[in-house]
Amino acid sequence: MVKVNIISGFLGAGKTTLIKKLLTGKVREEKIILLENEYGEVGIDGGFMKDSGVTVTEMNSGCICCTLVGDFQKAVDELIEKYSPDRLIIEPSGVGKLSDIVAAVNRCAERHEIDLHGCATVVDAGKCRMYMKNFGEFFLDQVKTADTIIFSRTQNLSAERVEKSRALIEEQHPGCRIITTPWDDLEADFMLEIIESGKPIDMHMEHDEHCACGCHDHEHEHHHHEHGEECHCHDHEHEHHHHEHGEECHCHDHDHEHHHHEHGEECHCHDHDHEHHHHEHGEECHCHDHEHEHHHHEHDEHCTCGCHDHDHEHHHHHADEVFVSVGVETARRYEMDEVKAMLDQLSDEEKYGQVLRAKGILQNAAGEWFQFDYVPGESQFRKGSADYTGRLCVIGAHIEEAALRTLFRV
Repeated sequence: MVKVNIISGFLGAGKTTLIKKLLTGKVREEKIILLENEYGEVGIDGGFMKDSGVTVTEMNSGCICCTLVGDFQKAVDELIEKYSPDRLIIEPSGVGKLSDIVAAVNRCAERHEIDLHGCATVVDAGKCRMYMKNFGEFFLDQVKTADTIIFSRTQNLSAERVEKSRALIEEQHPGCRIITTPWDDLEADFMLEIIESGKPIDMHMEHDEHCACGCHDHEHEHHHHEHGEECHCHDHEHEHHHHEHGEECHCHDHDHEHHHHEHGEECHCHDHDHEHHHHEHGEECHCHDHEHEHHHHEHDEHCTCGCHDHDHEHHHHHADEVFVSVGVETARRYEMDEVKAMLDQLSDEEKYGQVLRAKGILQNAAGEWFQFDYVPGESQFRKGSADYTGRLCVIGAHIEEAALRTLFRV
């Protein structure tokens, strides 16, 4: 029997980092195969994972859905037959639909002894509202299909902000286990235990002091509020349209002080560092409001606003219709500071498009290799092993490829 874990998550949520943490636990004693599916022509994370001593198989140039399902099932068949692993960890593309992957695994189970032993989705706690609004068809599929939701980057947010994000996710998937504790505070074995036991929460079950399922955060998830208690059950619907004096606006879960609303209220409209939206006194903010009743633009097959996701569940996009991946191989040498400055410029949507993720492995002038990861507002660097050449990949919507190639000089 091969145990199968699926670790899903939208672009840049932290799937690979979570998997690497899980591999520091007792599970490392097992024979493990990682099937990694990267969206785009250039695979980056495989080298990162191979440094952990895990056998990695990569599927590039698409997401595990539709036309690639057959290839995915074939890859699983070959991996099981060749390696006879104890455990298969599947890391889908960030733009993949988790429901497609689960269905494909179930089909593989018709031919092999497979136990789908935990299906988790990593969610960036600071960006979930923005992804829900703009890319709901993909993001919400990952949320609603998962047994367990694992928040990332909660150590960078206030408890109030984390709770608002938790309430948003819990409303989309009632009873789902949601890990809100920073990863550094949790043991790898305990996190895997939660992932593998991620069943709907029984609100009357006994919980001990070691419970990290977030059950104590669910005191009111059934909407039983005390007299005078403020309800945020449906914060994502309309609360950002009518701001009272001093009220905080989370139109898109964004943390930026350059927006001006009446009476000093705070608006987090876009989750970008340098946007300057100016609202006049008393003006409603619809910075990225994509509810259907406020749309005044035309929607076609290229629309990425997520509007079809909320009111037309039957409308399905392929990832290739919405997202663009630019992958490049290069022998150029780069310094970390130089790359950091380049990444900081990616917030300019007019020039580069809506960049959701960038990653790469490059060599500096001294011959040292380093890897980088970028999501809007944050970039990380780490030392890496030598690769056959330098590589970088940028993923997003409405990407301006020529401008990106000029930026990175490739």
